[in-house]
Amino acid sequence: MATFQYEALDKSGKRQKGAIDAGTSEEAIQKIKLQQLFPTSVREQKAKKGSSSGGEEGPVDKNDLLAQMDDSKKKKKRGGFSIGGVNKKALTTFTRQLSTLQDAGLPLLRSLQILESQQKPGKLKNVLIGVVEEVEGGASLSDAMAKQPKAFDTLYCKMVAAGEIGGVLDVILQRLSEFMEKAERLKRKIKGALIYPISVILIALLIVAGIMYFIIPKFQEIFTDFEVELPALTQLLISTSDWVAGSMPGQNIPGIIIILPAPVLIFIGFKMLRKLRFGRAVTDYALLYSPILGKLIRKTTIARFTRTLGTLVAAGVPILEAVTITKETCGNYVFEKALGAVHDSIREGETFAGPLRAAKVCDAIVVNMIDVGEETGDMDTMLMKIADNYDEEVDVAVASLVSLIEPLMVVGLGGMIGTIVVAMFLPLVSMIESLQG
Repeated sequence: MATFQYEALDKSGKRQKGAIDAGTSEEAIQKIKLQQLFPTSVREQKAKKGSSSGGEEGPVDKNDLLAQMDDSKKKKKRGGFSIGGVNKKALTTFTRQLSTLQDAGLPLLRSLQILESQQKPGKLKNVLIGVVEEVEGGASLSDAMAKQPKAFDTLYCKMVAAGEIGGVLDVILQRLSEFMEKAERLKRKIKGALIYPISVILIALLIVAGIMYFIIPKFQEIFTDFEVELPALTQLLISTSDWVAGSMPGQNIPGIIIILPAPVLIFIGFKMLRKLRFGRAVTDYALLYSPILGKLIRKTTIARFTRTLGTLVAAGVPILEAVTITKETCGNYVFEKALGAVHDSIREGETFAGPLRAAKVCDAIVVNMIDVGEETGDMDTMLMKIADNYDEEVDVAVASLVSLIEPLMVVGLGGMIGTIVVAMFLPLVSMIESLQG
């Protein structure tokens, strides 16, 4: 008979901790469930090292102690040093490979050792070394992964914990790898759609700044020599050129020094603003209700949160904890607020769909499908159908956005260059007429 430490959730979603005596971990899980608790972590309590069967401490060999210290140093050296998180593509591949090895019946520790040994030196290898050491020490896989937050987020760890408790770790890892692949595919589509217009805008900004700094002053000299009366449009353009070149009276810093780093400074400022709760709320509201990007962001967020919640529910995670994890990972303040209201509603014994309908962040079809899933007890399937449907809608929205941005950029850039050309040629016409006269 062994003692197992456990963490569990009661019917109201509160965490409970304790210990229970059982012959195996499966028996311990059954005993915990009989107490009307849902276990989230169950692991055997290890006996203290150095204690004999009679309970007395044995003598410690100095050479053994030194050998253990050397071994621990070697393990630390193996890990190396790394900055930042793990590449999502590499993590997805690792998840799928681990699922395959578990499905083949290989022991968990052996599977981790195989995957760790085949990794190239880098962030993921360092993370897996730490996970292997923790599992060797008796920790569960989910607990070992939870100690590596740069690689395994809350969603990942909770799903692995649910797979361990239910004895379906291979199935959960397979679902998790599919979820990660679809999330990465969606992210790549959106980034790919934005790279082209951003690149064109930055290049156009550099070209216009170059015209203002180098070309316009040459025309200004010609106009000054011929004493031509300048139209208002030309005067405005020359004043802008003077500001860019730093030749305006009393100007200390040339405008081009402000223009060139402006995109980088705006990006950094946006990121810093997003770090604040108020900043996240303002930017998320503004983006979600913007005329062009708003629909795309809304569809993307719905696809993400329904797939996350559906995957967690299908894995056997309690609904309250699943909603909390989805709220933390949905990535949008407006939807976080709506899911917080959903969590409170479920905790009070009310419906899932009611607060979501009141928040008005989802289309009516989404709320109705969730309502049907709640009534039929097939919530996970219905959520995954919503996610698949909105993934397709995101594809259409991205294609529409790209087709809309291209003519807008052509018109915008054409108008900008055309204005510069007209402003420069109007005085030339006057100058030619004066010469003819």
